[in-house]
Amino acid sequence: MTNEIIIRNSLEGIGEGEVALHLAHILCLEGNCEIDYNDTTFTIREKDCTIIRSTQLVTAVRPSADFRVEVIYVDPVFIEKSTPNNNYGMRGSLSLAQDPVMHLTDEEFDRCRRDFEEVGRRRMMVWHHFLDDMMVSTIQTLILDFYDFHARINGLVEVQSQSATVMQRFIGMLERGDYRQNREVTYYASELCIAPKYLSEISKSVTGNSANWWINRFTVLDISRQLRDRSLSFVDISEMFNFSSPAYFSRYVQRYLGESPSEYRG
Repeated sequence: MTNEIIIRNSLEGIGEGEVALHLAHILCLEGNCEIDYNDTTFTIREKDCTIIRSTQLVTAVRPSADFRVEVIYVDPVFIEKSTPNNNYGMRGSLSLAQDPVMHLTDEEFDRCRRDFEEVGRRRMMVWHHFLDDMMVSTIQTLILDFYDFHARINGLVEVQSQSATVMQRFIGMLERGDYRQNREVTYYASELCIAPKYLSEISKSVTGNSANWWINRFTVLDISRQLRDRSLSFVDISEMFNFSSPAYFSRYVQRYLGESPSEYRG
């Protein structure tokens, strides 16, 4: 339980270290913070709830001096165990990938803060004979309230169960880093036992973006993070992402980042 649910009061280190693959649930108590996420800048303010499923897509955070926040990081495997048995979550989570911020009413903010407090309180009950099941239930309540907030803001939308399952598995493969070795839609379609065209159609209809867009989005933001690490050579990064040659890696960076690796690194 120590590493499955991690509670912090700062966004420092989001997407790094022990929370690199965790989902971030953020409640702004005061002030504001700009977040560069998924190639877009968002601002979270007091009484905003923000859910970042893929923290690898966060590239920068800029908090105000008076920014106060509560953050609950949850391991994706534990999230899977805690996710309610309905298909609203897939549409909601993919919608939040485009805009992760939800502005809460006073009642929703109070409810969300109580949910956060309950997660922290229950997590400390290490003597509980059914701690794992209890935490699954507690996180599930938190998730259901997130669904409620999202449905109030965006409308009660549904995704066909088959499409939701396909997209959940596809995004899951990207989140675990499969794009470092495989950047072809055919690979993911084969793993999902469907045709590449069908995967692309589902991705476009559910998220508004093609399957290839999602693959490249995860790849480009990961590469940009590695390029900022000056201890890694361009050859090291090229091999890390299974490019056939450093020259091909350079062309890929030029195409998607608009600069050569050396220019981007400065």
